[in-house]
This record gives sequence, C-alpha cells and structure tokens, in this order.
Amino acid sequence: MRKIWEIMFGRSILLGLAFALFVITTIGVGGIATSVFVAEQVQGSGSAINVAGSLRMQSHRMGSMVLSDAENDTVEHRYLLAAIDRFELSLANEALLRAVGRPPDGALARRYQAVRLAWLEQLKPLLMEEALPGNDLHPVARHNHLLRTIDAFVDDIDTMVAQLEADTERRIRHLRNILGAALILTLVAVLGVMAGVHRGVLRPLADLLANARRIARGDFSARARHVGRDELGQLGQAFNFMAEDLSKLYRGLELRVAEKTTELTRSNQSLDLLYRSIARLHKAPLAPETYREMLAEMEQVMHLNGGMVCLLPKHGGPARVLASSLPACRERDHGDCPHCARQPDRDEFWQYRLVGGDHMLTVPLRDLDGLYGVLRLTLPASARLQDWQTQLLEALARHIGTALGTSFKTEQERLLALQEERSVIARELHDSIAQSLSYMKIQTSLLQPTLAEPPRLAEARVILNDLREGISAAYRQLRELLATFRLKMEGDFLALLTNTVLEYSHRGGLPIHLETDLAGCHLSPNQEIHTLQVVREALSNVLQHAHARQAWVSLRHAGDGDMIVRIEDDGIGLDNPPATDGAGHYGLAIMRERALTLGGSVATTPREEAGTRVTLRFRAEPVSDPFGAISPISPSTPISTT
Repeated sequence: MRKIWEIMFGRSILLGLAFALFVITTIGVGGIATSVFVAEQVQGSGSAINVAGSLRMQSHRMGSMVLSDAENDTVEHRYLLAAIDRFELSLANEALLRAVGRPPDGALARRYQAVRLAWLEQLKPLLMEEALPGNDLHPVARHNHLLRTIDAFVDDIDTMVAQLEADTERRIRHLRNILGAALILTLVAVLGVMAGVHRGVLRPLADLLANARRIARGDFSARARHVGRDELGQLGQAFNFMAEDLSKLYRGLELRVAEKTTELTRSNQSLDLLYRSIARLHKAPLAPETYREMLAEMEQVMHLNGGMVCLLPKHGGPARVLASSLPACRERDHGDCPHCARQPDRDEFWQYRLVGGDHMLTVPLRDLDGLYGVLRLTLPASARLQDWQTQLLEALARHIGTALGTSFKTEQERLLALQEERSVIARELHDSIAQSLSYMKIQTSLLQPTLAEPPRLAEARVILNDLREGISAAYRQLRELLATFRLKMEGDFLALLTNTVLEYSHRGGLPIHLETDLAGCHLSPNQEIHTLQVVREALSNVLQHAHARQAWVSLRHAGDGDMIVRIEDDGIGLDNPPATDGAGHYGLAIMRERALTLGGSVATTPREEAGTRVTLRFRAEPVSDPFGAISPISPSTPISTT
C-alpha cells in the first residue's frame, strides 16, 4: 500500500487523489455499464420463456382440437387454422427470436431452428392435413401419429425452454459476478485511498497542527517530519523554515527585550541619580557630604573606580578638594595640584590620561558665566565611558556647575547686600546721629568760652539747653535707627505693614487708618523693606512734628504699573516745602534716598483739608496668572487702628 501510495501520491497529493477518484469512477462506471449490457441481454428472457411455454400449450390444444373434432364428427377447420396461425405468430415472437438469437450460432439458436423445422416439416403438415375437409381415412392412425408427433415436438420445445431458462440464469449469474467484482474493486480502491489519505494527508496535517500548537505555546524547536515532494511535504518544509526564522526572530527579540530592559534599568537609575543629585544640590550646593553621596552613587551606577570634586582657587593658591572617594590624589604634590590649581585648557576636558594604572577623566563644572571646578573620575585602564554614561555625566556636570554658579552668585549677592546695608547704616548714621554730634560739637565749642566768662552764663544756659535738646534728639534718632536695623522681614508684607501701623498707633495714641490694594502686582523683598522703612519714617515724622489727631496709610497699584504709597495726617502741616539738608529734616532726605534706590520718587505736599501728604511712587512687577489672567496678591484691605 505504501508503494502504491508513493506511486499515486508521491509527487502530488491532488494528482493522486484525482487518479484515485478516476479509478473508483472507472470501476463504478465499468460495473454499471457491464450490468446494463447484461441486463439488456437478459431483458425479454422472461417473455421469451413465457412464449416458449405457450408453444407447448398451443401444441397440446391443437391436438385436443383435432381429437375433439373427431369425436363430435363436427370438424371446425377454421378454429384449427386460427390455432395454427397463432402458433406461428408465437413461434415468430420478437422476444423469443431475440432471446434465442443471443448468440446467433449458439445451442439455443440451433435448438430453436430444430423446433421450427419440426413444426414446419412435421407437425404443421399433419395439422393442415386434419384441417382439410373430407379427410376421414384411417382417422385413428392419423390421430395417433399426430399425438406422437406433438409429444416429440413438445419435448423439443421443453428442451428449448430449458435451454432458454439456463441461458437466462447464466446471464443473471454473470451480472451478479460483475456487480460483485465491481463492488469489491470499489471497496479495495476506497480503502486504499483512505489508507493513503490517512498516511499522506491526515498524519502530516496532524503533525503540522501539533507543531503549530507547540509554536503557539512558545516552543520554537518544533519541526514537521513530513518533508516530501508533495504539497504537504513542501508545506512541511516551508513550516520548518518558518519555525527556524521564528526561532531566530524570537531569540533576537529576547535579546532586544533584554537590552531594552537593561537600558530602561540604566535610564531609571540615571534619572534617579539625577533627581537625588539635583535635590541634594538644591538643598546644600557646597556641602562636602552632598558631593560624597553623589560620587558614591555615580561610582555604583557608572561603574567607576573613584572620583573627586575640585573647586578652582578664587585668588590663586591651591585648589580645594570639596569631596573625594579616592584614597589620595595621585597628582597632588605637597598639597598642590598642578591640574586643579589652574583653569584647564578646553582641550584637556574629556581626555583620558593614564595615571597610576587607571584612566583619569577630567570633566568641567561650569555654567554660562564661568568655570568653577573640575570633576575627576578614574576608570580601569581598558574601560571607556559609554554614550549613556557620557550623557549622564554631562548632565550631572551641568547641574553641579549651575549649583556652584548659583551658590557663588548668591554669596556675591549677600556680600553686595551686606555692603549696601552697611552703606545705608553709614549713610543714616551720618545723616542723623553724625549731624547731631557735629551740631553738639559746635555747641560745645561755643559753650567753652562762655563758661570762662561769668557775665555770659545766661548765654551758656541757652547753649546747654540746646545741647540737652540735641542729645535728646540724638538719643531718639539712635533708638529709631536701632528699631529700623532690628526690623526683620519675616512673614507676609501686609502683616508686617499692619504691625507697623499698630506699633505707631499705640506709640502716638492716635488712630491710623490702613488701606491696601495690591491686586495684580508683585513686590520684591528689596521693594518691600524700603517701602516699609519709608512708611515708618513718615509715621515717625507724624508723631514728632504733625500734632495730628489721626493719620492714613494707603498702598495702591495704579493702572500703569506703578505702586503708589501715601501717608497722610490732619496735623499742622507745612507752610513751605522743607529743605532736605537742614537740621531736623534728616528723615526726609533718607526717604528720598530710599525712593531713588527703588527707582522712584517721593513727594511731601500739603493736604487739601489739613495736614501733610507724603507720596512714594515706584514701578512694581506685574504677576501673570498661568491661565492668562492677572491674579491678585491680596484683596483691598482697609484697616483702622486706635
């Protein structure tokens, strides 16, 4: 069966199946055609047997008619002649002739010819003789001879009928054998095709399905066993090629997933390192502990042997090692580093230099304004930084440089603020206490000669009174300056302003009304402290010189972006604008200087009803809402104090 299958289906399953179908169809069609042919031959055999059997009956009937006519002496010749005609018609019946003529020269045909000859030559002449009128000689002898002839003729007919029946049965057996052979051949062919289909189609398909399920489960080692020249064999080969490609692709994908996982892990570590480093730099940009922790994490993430952070000298001298994870710097010589003590050339950055068996990498710590230090890292002699390590190191260096630059700028700003504050203190001491002391020095020089001359004692008393008032004014100014210098800008500006108004209200015993409208503007700390000092100086003048019953303080943000601060009272007022350099008017000069510091102006004018109005005007910074609108800092706040 295997060889038959290989012959039929070895090259093409479709051609093999077509050939098997052709064989089965041929067997079926051949069996059916043969059956039809045999059935055609058998067709009419029953009628022929019936007709042949009727010949016997007709022969006996004609004999009976002859004997009956002889006994009754009434010869009805026409009935006998009709019987003879019917016999000849039956003998020449088409079904009988067709049955005995298959084949024309067979035994049955010869037997039929013998019966026909016996009829024509023996029996019919005797019957015709009996049918003739007037023939009555020797009737008994004729009748006996006729009966013997009929008996012999009937025996011949019986033999022909028996042969006809035997021929019919033989043909029927032949038809049965043909149908049985066709059935057996059909079954054999069907079984062979089923076995071949099972071997060459179902088993390879089942194998392919099992392998496909294995691949679906992730087992890419599955391979098809059927790899012949037929269609399923070619499909098996293609399946094996596909499985091999999928296996390679899957291994490649696994490698890529592993690489991506490694990259993501590195990215997460890098981002985590950046985040923690930025947080540390923001919290303590110059603390050695910050950089020691950063170096430790950098060594862990970037697989370094060690490193150090060196700050460049500000005014010559050796560089300062801010933090180091190395036992000792191999390039230091008696506390002096030849590479960190100067600003390295740009070509020296990002260059690997072999130092003590390790590679030393120098990374600048700079921002847009300058270079503040270097980061030195050591790697194994055969190692180089990868791209992600270089990018991470550049980002860390930028953030460290920015933090150092911000720290240095903050230190410079503090120094400038300290110098400015010292200048303000010196200026205020000069404009207040120094002037008073100068005035008292002059009065003392005038007092000395008057004390030497007794007649001038009255004049000396006047000078002493002036000295007493000068000392009191100087003491009062000293207390004002101490209160000013002790002022701390802690808390909200409006709260500080409210506390200032309450302080002066309780000190002078008069109500002071406060009204603020800072919507849509922002005051810097410098603007806040100068504004607060101007308000304090103006309220101090109100308490000392105005003799007022009440006062008003208002802060308003104008539509053009200016901040307008007004301090008003209902006191005695000023007949003429005061001078800025006379004795007793140092506060007005200080207010003018503060206004100039703010880039604005201050004006002292009479109030329409009564009293004095001090107006400070300077440019404020607008605050933009993130959604496009101007967001107010605080609502309008009217406050009354008593």
